[in-house]
Amino acid sequence: MNLKKYLVRALHRLQKGPGYTYKELLVWYCDNTNTHGPKRIIKEGPKKKLIWFFLTLLFASLVFWQWGILINTYLSYNVTSSLSIGFKTMKFPAVTICNANPFKYSEVKPLLKELDRLIDAALERILQPTPGNSTENTSLPLDLELWNQIPLVLIDEHDKDNPIILDIFETNQTAVDNENATDSRANVSSDTAEGHQLYGINGTMDNETTEVNQTTATPAPANTTLEEKKYKLAVKLCSHQGSENCTYRNFSSAAQAVTEWYILQSTSILSKVPLHERIRMGYQAEDMILACLYGAEPCNYKNFTQIYHPDHGNCYIFNWGMDEEALNSSNPGAEFGLKLILDISQQDYIPYLSSAAGARLMLHQQKSFPFLKDQGIYAMAGTETSIGVLVDELERMGYPYSDCTLNGSDVPVKNLYSQYNTSYSIQACLRSCFQNHMVEICGCGHYMFPLPEGVSYCNNQDNPGWAYCYSSLRSSIKQRQICIDSCKETCNDTQYKMTISMADWPSEASEDWIFHILSYERDMSTNVTLDRNGIIKLNIYFQEYNYRTISESAATTIVWLLSSLGGQFGFWMGGSVLCLIEFGEIIIDSLWITVINVISWCKGLKQRRARARYPDAPPTVSGLVEAHTNLGFQHELVGAPALPPEPGTPPPNYDSLRVQPLDTLGPDSDADTE
Repeated sequence: MNLKKYLVRALHRLQKGPGYTYKELLVWYCDNTNTHGPKRIIKEGPKKKLIWFFLTLLFASLVFWQWGILINTYLSYNVTSSLSIGFKTMKFPAVTICNANPFKYSEVKPLLKELDRLIDAALERILQPTPGNSTENTSLPLDLELWNQIPLVLIDEHDKDNPIILDIFETNQTAVDNENATDSRANVSSDTAEGHQLYGINGTMDNETTEVNQTTATPAPANTTLEEKKYKLAVKLCSHQGSENCTYRNFSSAAQAVTEWYILQSTSILSKVPLHERIRMGYQAEDMILACLYGAEPCNYKNFTQIYHPDHGNCYIFNWGMDEEALNSSNPGAEFGLKLILDISQQDYIPYLSSAAGARLMLHQQKSFPFLKDQGIYAMAGTETSIGVLVDELERMGYPYSDCTLNGSDVPVKNLYSQYNTSYSIQACLRSCFQNHMVEICGCGHYMFPLPEGVSYCNNQDNPGWAYCYSSLRSSIKQRQICIDSCKETCNDTQYKMTISMADWPSEASEDWIFHILSYERDMSTNVTLDRNGIIKLNIYFQEYNYRTISESAATTIVWLLSSLGGQFGFWMGGSVLCLIEFGEIIIDSLWITVINVISWCKGLKQRRARARYPDAPPTVSGLVEAHTNLGFQHELVGAPALPPEPGTPPPNYDSLRVQPLDTLGPDSDADTE
């Protein structure tokens, strides 16, 4: 109840404001505001009033337009990048070293024996030797079941509008004469004219649903020129074996096609090998790392952490910081860096899997996973490679200025590389996202990425169409965009800029004694077991201790916004913050006037409803008495004259109500009373 009284009193006080109508309020505001313009509207003549009204309206519109631009600029959360250079003792980066060849061929050869025989026989047919020079071993039959899972085919493009798909092997492994081959090619041409459309170099064909008659590639004449040989090698991928829903990965060079085909087939084979067996078949640290020196301190293979990398087999990381504190570099320069001598054993490379020879290395932060395929570099055999390092530190602003993450906890993609206890990175997120899509769509995981729990790697036996599914998924722009949108950059990152120089090592004058010493230290043999094709020397060091920090800062702050808003308001209207308070005051007064009008309207509505209920004047007391008099109880005389109307009740004579003694009343008391 007290609250109601307080509100009523407050309303009465506010009713004593500048006016009771909007017009009075507006005139009061224009006469009392400190903003330039409104005063001239009410004090000037009619013509000037119109001019000043137009100018005030124009400049007010400009102010609001500029305010909209400034607020939109502030809400865009732009950043500016600043570069600063510092000098300090820095942590030496983690150095990951791998062999370009993932496995020793002597160890993995039994698993890839049939695959090698298939590709050898296919290459002999692709290269089309003369019958007398054929070296194909026909004593042992080829495993065409393995071949037919992911076959290589030849594409005859003599007629680009009607390309012909040619099988490299016959199903019965017998030769076909030229006439039969010609007839078969004619049938294929008529079929492919209906549905097969090949695209350019390195392109792919659309999924085929038309039946294709395939034939065996026959040797071309010895005098055929390269221009006349318009054949291309392609990898045929089908949704399942024997399906007509196939795609052809076309390559400009047979070398690319053979490498891609061999990787797909070997991936299927190696995916079924247990991890400890794959580690055993790779290059061991004691065989690969011959010498190590960090600054003035000697080191050996025991100072490296071993991880298994699907692309490169066994990799070894120096200064990873997982078990021990990261090492600091005492001084810049080659003398205070890491020096390594590596043996890559090039003679034991897998012929069709590793076409490049050397060591693959990468510099990265401690406790981060090395993605050598994307960020690694090669060191060539027979050379001394010096790598000078400069450090760039990146500091990004978080939300709302950028969509970066501190540790990946706010990323919707499950990081499959967390099993290595490594920190989050954009590469780990993208690969985890792809693997999750692979598992969801294809039903199995790719061999090159970590597996989610309860999922197995893809292989030709259990998942016949995995290569087709993988190829479709890898070329899908939509799937890539989903992963790009889901993953985030890290807010803080360290990048290592490298300056690389190389020289032949060892020199011809010193190679004899160097190879003798290294051979003895590795094999305890006085014979030379090493050569220039397998030895690499590495020098990794800081060029200088100057590091660059590239940091982001907000381009627009709240201070900038307020000063810009005030500047525009003062320039166009000559106003200040007090003018805004005055404007707020008139808005509040307008609201109270509106409240008063609403209350008055409600009261008037209530009175109108009451008048609608009683349209006539209110009844008198006699009228109410007469309305409630029961005429049925009154005696009516037949023929009696009508009674005169009853006079109204006279007002009471209060003196007659006074009590007097009886003896004082005279005989005329009644008459006096009357």
